[in-house]
Amino acid sequence: MPARLAAALVSVVLLVIGALAAGPAYADTVGRGPDGQRLSVSRTTAIPLAGATVTVSGSGYDTAKGIYVAYCVDNGAGAPPSPCGGGIDTSGATGASHWISSNPPAYGEGLAVPYGSGGSFSVRLRLTATIGDVDCTVRRCVVASRNDHTRSSDRAQDVKVPVTFAAPAASPTTRATAPASSAPGGTTRTSAAPAPAASDAPVGTTGPAGAVEGSAPPEAGTATGTGGTGGDPVSADQHLLTTQVSDSGPAGRWFTLTVAGLAALLVLLVVLRIRRRRQGQR
Repeated sequence: MPARLAAALVSVVLLVIGALAAGPAYADTVGRGPDGQRLSVSRTTAIPLAGATVTVSGSGYDTAKGIYVAYCVDNGAGAPPSPCGGGIDTSGATGASHWISSNPPAYGEGLAVPYGSGGSFSVRLRLTATIGDVDCTVRRCVVASRNDHTRSSDRAQDVKVPVTFAAPAASPTTRATAPASSAPGGTTRTSAAPAPAASDAPVGTTGPAGAVEGSAPPEAGTATGTGGTGGDPVSADQHLLTTQVSDSGPAGRWFTLTVAGLAALLVLLVVLRIRRRRQGQR
């Protein structure tokens, strides 16, 4: 019985490990509407700043009401998402919005795409880092569905799925030290200050009374010898580099797997020890 219990506990722990490792790796790509509508986007995170085309699918929509499926700026709960990429694009020519309707007005016949079974549809949308003059890396932008212009005030089919963009590549910064200056009285004073480039700093020049000029590392302050005059130290900027580790990154996953594996091993050792005690009592 203890051996079976140990095997069962280990199986449970392994299932938990799998859930912990796989769960955070998937972003939320599905939005739900007030009447059970489902809006799914094939990709929602780390969109390239140059833009990307995604597949948008929906189901459960009211086929009696036409909708727009578009990429828009989110204005919060209860407010229609606007502006949208391409504006009100009844033809879908811009790739930033599509008109879905099974009973459009006469002028919309041949332009609107009819619903599939169960109020479903599937279209392709172009996502960009800006919508007009709105920066979607700063403002929240969404893939959204909303009732079309024939029912523009009806919010019953508003469904939104937020998207985020990849961070721009950080530009490297170069710091160099400024040349040291010679203080009166045969002393040498060095200070750290930014320079355009390390090659611009002169090296090995001789000052009065045998003073030697040189360059100092960025951490150096002001050094004054006997008979010299001191100046205000110049401190260098300190840049702090931080690394965020989350469950969705490789480091976070290995940490989760390690902790869960140790927990499984501990459970197994305890069960085996109990089993040995029972066998010794017989």
